Amino acid sequence: MQHAHRQALDRLRAGDWRGAHQIVQSLDDALACRIHALCHRLEGDLENARYWYGRARRPFPENLPAAEELAALERGD
Repeated sequence: MQHAHRQALDRLRAGDWRGAHQIVQSLDDALACRIHALCHRLEGDLENARYWYGRARRPFPENLPAAEELAALERGD
């Protein structure tokens, strides 16, 4: 995990999805796309979130609470 990914996850943990979004929008790897998707999910823009999950090659987590997804990302799952 790159330093930028960790920074974005730290911002999400602090409740700052906008700050996390600012970090990941300049990155293009799969993990950054997944974090980007979570940012839009937290924002409530589910259409945009679905786009970013697609870019990350991940299904939209229909039944996974956002907090659990964040914890999985932090663990590297």
